[in-house]
Amino acid sequence: MINLHSVSQFGRGAQLSSYFFVTDIVLKPLDAFFQGKSPSVKEFVVFGIRGVGPEGQRYTLTSASFNKWTTPDPIEYPSSKNRIDIIVRCDKGNDIGFLHLDRTEEGFGESAEGIVHTSNVKAVDGRTCFTLSYEVVSLTLAGTVDPDKLPRILRTNSIHLAKQFQRTRRVFDLTEAISVQRNGVKITSEGNADLPEYLDNLGSWLRYLYGFTHDLRHIEESVAAQRRSVRLAPVGYEELPILLDNLGESLWCRMRHTGNFEDILEAISAQKEAVRLSSMSDELLPERLGHLGESYQRRFDRTGNPFDLDEAISARDRAVQLTPDRHEDMPMTLCELGNSLRSRFERKGDLDDIARAVSVQKMASDLIEDGRLNQPVILNNLAISLQRRFERTGDIQDVVEAISYLQRALKSIKEGHPSLTAILVNLAVAYRSRFRRTGNLDDIAEAISVGQRVIRLTPEDDENLPLVYHNLGSSFLLRFQTTNELHDINKAITSLEQALRLTPEDSPSRPTMLTSFGGALQNRFERTGDVADIAEAISAQQNAALLTPSDHPSLPLVLNNLGSSFQRRFERTNDLPDINEAITSLRRAMQITPSGHPHLPGRLSNFGSALQRRFERTGAMEDINEAVSVRRRAVQLASEADHTELSTFLNHLGNSLQCLFDRTGNIGDVDEAIEFKQRSVDITPVGHPSLLIHLINLGISLSSRFETTKALDDVERAISAQKRAVQLTPEGHPALPSRLGHLGNSLYSRYLLTENSEDLDASISKYKASAQCTFGSPRDRLEGAKRWVLRLHRHYPQSPELFDAGDAAMALATRMVDLDQSLQRRYTQIREVSAMAPESAAFALSVGRADKALEWLEQGRCLVWSQLNHLRTPLDDLRARDASLAQRIADVSKQLEQGVAASTRAFGQGTSLPDRILVEDGMRERLKLAKEWEDLLRTVRDIPGFKAFLKPSPCSDILSNLPEGGTVVVINIDGVRADALALMAGLDEPLHIPLPNLTLEKAFMYRSRLTAQLQLQGMRERELETLDRSMRPVPNRNRKRSRLDEESVRGVLYNLWVEVVKPILDMLALPKRDSSSKGMPPRIWWCPTGPLSLLPIHAAGIYDEQGSHCVMDYAVSSYTPTVTSLTDRVKNHRRINQGVVGLFLTSQPKVPGAAEITGTSREVEAAYSRARQNRARALKLVGDDVTVEECLDHLKAYSNVHLACHASQNVAEPLESRFLFHDGSMTLGMIIQRNLKNADLAFLSACQTSTGDEQLSNESVHLAAGMLAAGYRRVVATMWSIGDQHATDVSSDFYEYLWRRADVGDQFDGSLSAYALHEAIQKLRNRLDNSESSLLAWVPFVHFGY
Repeated sequence: MINLHSVSQFGRGAQLSSYFFVTDIVLKPLDAFFQGKSPSVKEFVVFGIRGVGPEGQRYTLTSASFNKWTTPDPIEYPSSKNRIDIIVRCDKGNDIGFLHLDRTEEGFGESAEGIVHTSNVKAVDGRTCFTLSYEVVSLTLAGTVDPDKLPRILRTNSIHLAKQFQRTRRVFDLTEAISVQRNGVKITSEGNADLPEYLDNLGSWLRYLYGFTHDLRHIEESVAAQRRSVRLAPVGYEELPILLDNLGESLWCRMRHTGNFEDILEAISAQKEAVRLSSMSDELLPERLGHLGESYQRRFDRTGNPFDLDEAISARDRAVQLTPDRHEDMPMTLCELGNSLRSRFERKGDLDDIARAVSVQKMASDLIEDGRLNQPVILNNLAISLQRRFERTGDIQDVVEAISYLQRALKSIKEGHPSLTAILVNLAVAYRSRFRRTGNLDDIAEAISVGQRVIRLTPEDDENLPLVYHNLGSSFLLRFQTTNELHDINKAITSLEQALRLTPEDSPSRPTMLTSFGGALQNRFERTGDVADIAEAISAQQNAALLTPSDHPSLPLVLNNLGSSFQRRFERTNDLPDINEAITSLRRAMQITPSGHPHLPGRLSNFGSALQRRFERTGAMEDINEAVSVRRRAVQLASEADHTELSTFLNHLGNSLQCLFDRTGNIGDVDEAIEFKQRSVDITPVGHPSLLIHLINLGISLSSRFETTKALDDVERAISAQKRAVQLTPEGHPALPSRLGHLGNSLYSRYLLTENSEDLDASISKYKASAQCTFGSPRDRLEGAKRWVLRLHRHYPQSPELFDAGDAAMALATRMVDLDQSLQRRYTQIREVSAMAPESAAFALSVGRADKALEWLEQGRCLVWSQLNHLRTPLDDLRARDASLAQRIADVSKQLEQGVAASTRAFGQGTSLPDRILVEDGMRERLKLAKEWEDLLRTVRDIPGFKAFLKPSPCSDILSNLPEGGTVVVINIDGVRADALALMAGLDEPLHIPLPNLTLEKAFMYRSRLTAQLQLQGMRERELETLDRSMRPVPNRNRKRSRLDEESVRGVLYNLWVEVVKPILDMLALPKRDSSSKGMPPRIWWCPTGPLSLLPIHAAGIYDEQGSHCVMDYAVSSYTPTVTSLTDRVKNHRRINQGVVGLFLTSQPKVPGAAEITGTSREVEAAYSRARQNRARALKLVGDDVTVEECLDHLKAYSNVHLACHASQNVAEPLESRFLFHDGSMTLGMIIQRNLKNADLAFLSACQTSTGDEQLSNESVHLAAGMLAAGYRRVVATMWSIGDQHATDVSSDFYEYLWRRADVGDQFDGSLSAYALHEAIQKLRNRLDNSESSLLAWVPFVHFGY
């Protein structure tokens, strides 16, 4: 019940009268009475009410929902009676229920608003058949009033209260007005002609109340009331346009609260109808057009559909035309038209739109009187339009005017005004814009101060809060770009990240938030060198590009920033796909930037920068020529427009000309480069952050010209500029190592001319400082370390610093291939540093430091396999000290290992942006894991006793874990010398064995000769996919026979014997063995470097018709990729789980796309039969009896595996090297992911499973090394194609040797596998002669591992 006491309009002392109305009536049947059936209900008949005879008053019941009926009309309860009777009738006219409603029993006078009463309706037999729920409106008025006039009285009273609210702004007055009008609606019959008006008033006042409370219930009730108002309005209802317009306003308010897009659609529909029904003379038509324009504008804000903007402008334009010139609404009508024109300019970029927006809003500002409520709003919007035009044209007068209008708006506004925040935000933007143009730090300080004030003023639930944080972040970013202070960029990122977090996923402003956030991260990357920042930047900017429509004016900015971030990462990683992506984005950004746009010169220059970077990577002349061309155009456009960044564009053009000179040697190019760079320095203000870059680049060009002209003045000027740049570079800046290196180069160049030792010492000092920086690009620091080594080695060969320099260089070389990079990128980087380990070792050996040579070789080779080995390091000791830390390391290492084995990043021109984003997401995840891994390592190394955890092993540790019964022989070769290091258990230092007759050129020649012979004999195919294990030597009859025996295989093996192996065996004093020799022969583990790793050292010897003299006469040969991979097996020896001890064999004789190899089935059958004969655990599956996935499971279930099949080596993606099965490929990556902790022996009876790659010869990128990395202790493999019969014979003899030494029922001893292969090869040799074809038959079989 709702009680209302309203006596204010009547005099005191008047007699009070009470009136009661039953409203909101709902009738529900009882299922128990009707037994689940739905009754047919038609009407109420009410007896005992005013003006009704004995036949009663009928009230039609309508279905509200299933089994629920209601009547829209209230029942007036006479004040003179306490009871009325109600009969419920069915549609056949029968009475089916009765109710006696007693006012005294129901407590009508005591009920409060919103109380729902319930009474039972009885059937003839007295049982309850329905329940009746209702509310009661109780009115107490002075005097006696005709009840039919009560709704209008209440309407008058509510309007009075609403007007009182407009004067007082007291929410209490508004809630009273709503309460009175709500009563009026409740007691008004459905057919009352005034009900639509009452409902509209109620809805409008509820909407006003919602503006104060933001309570969804208020706007929900408002929409419901106004929908009902429109529905009840009769055809031709004069006020219908008003009702429709108000409905549209309420729907729009609800859409803002809930985000329900259907509301804005309905609002536009209602407001369009309101406009259509309005006559041209209707004075409210301009207002309705304005509302319609606003709804179209809001729908555009939600969808970005340009059609809605056109409609908004059309409606608002018409509103302006229909509004009288001096009408009080004209200023806001003009202002709103300007807003829509500005929005269309922001969407389409048409300068006419922004010009007209400024024009109409200036008219608005001239018309609005000082002190009027809307004056700050109009001034603010005019300032925004001026700001947008400035951003397009660069006319500083626009931003000066914008600041003036905003300051005027602030003066006319009071604290707490709803527009205060927006005005302050825009003022900060304007200050920031003027700062960009003038460089006045006072402006950016004001922008930050204003932005911080806005943060304090803005409620946490304000929808504009993202924009507030965005603007503050942008101000901090801009100041950072001037001051280079880290705290500014950190604050910028914090603010922009908060803005992004608060911005809804479907907001049109999200691309802007993403772009700005990405730009700030890129800036911090340039300052700190943290790769995680640039990866995050690229991800944000890719998502911004994905969300930005193809015709949106901001797309060039988004693409420009994305391309710049890809380029920055390329400059750190040298990864070619990154610079290709950069060029694609920057080219498109340049192409779609309108002519005359102030950002066009910058985009041209950025595009040229990316082209130049790619030229430096690939040497493609078309790239550098285009770079020079577009950068000339950038300088021309900037000069014509007096562009603020002209100095930067001049410097960029100079860089490209310098790059062109480096390639062509044309002195005119470097002269022009210096001219442009000097001009850029001259016009750059002192203190400007770009001055550092300009000075460095000027110094580079001057130093470069000096190398050609030897003009002392050039190098003097270069040193001066570079010294100044280094002095201005703050400690911790990632560019400092590079700048120190450039200064060192110039100082050294002057030393070479003047022979002033001070310059030499100063240059070495700069290289050392560059190398020892703990920040900046590893590539720049490595360059400094290499020059530090070279200069010391040349000028101070006895300096104790030499080994510090070498240690620094090797450590930095390994940093080039950190775990945060994809596998493909790591191998690309390795190609840059692959020669460092052999070169450094050669230097160490030249000064008698065999221990240091060994350490550097171990540190600088097989980097990827070493990383994988680190991820699998046993953690028993650490677990005993800190179990949770050990577990975290295990978890992270497992995730990183899976990432190593997963496919690497690869996409081309056709790859969609969403797919590229997914790839980048994967890269960011790898970066996070790699960073966490490094943090964990630091934590572990801080624990006493764990200082050396996963650090490179010193020579003493390596020597203390060598295997017994043999010698490890490391053979190093570089461009200067060749040496061997013999490592034997019990020796305190490596035995240094010079190899004076071997040179790098010879090693490459021997490799080339062997390759030629293999191709001549048809034993090596260019297409690895077509390798045929069954191929027999077939001479190429189109090729002439070799004239010199030394070019034959025998010649290669002879030279290896004379120049490599014989000197080593002599130094080791190993006796030649024969049939009378007793005991097991000694073992040699060969560990060659460079091209030697691709040559069959194990078969070196003299082979002729009389016999042979070779390595096999002295020792059993094995290979090891690194010494550490062998010593780790000794140090971390563990027993194999007896549950998985056994042999799994499979052959794949027929696979799609490869030649049939029928002998593989015989091979595995023979090996399997021998295992069964020994009653050992074994499983054999042939062809389609086993799938790839099942094979992988068996690898885990059996300690030993024999794979007889085709194989394919992938040197570009080593983990994609594979074994071919009938249903697909089993890649090395798949095997590694299985983490085979109990793996022992892998017999790879396939072609070229230990071939390797000439460009990565120090990385052992072949299947044999990969199987060792996967967990196998030892591997039998092949260096080139093998014949079916020989493979079968070798396999049979191999297993026969092992089973012969095993007890019945036991598994063989895998540690004897090297001896088994040695004997099997000897037997094969005994069946062959020493011809070329015979050598090619047995030499390819090799043994790897322990």
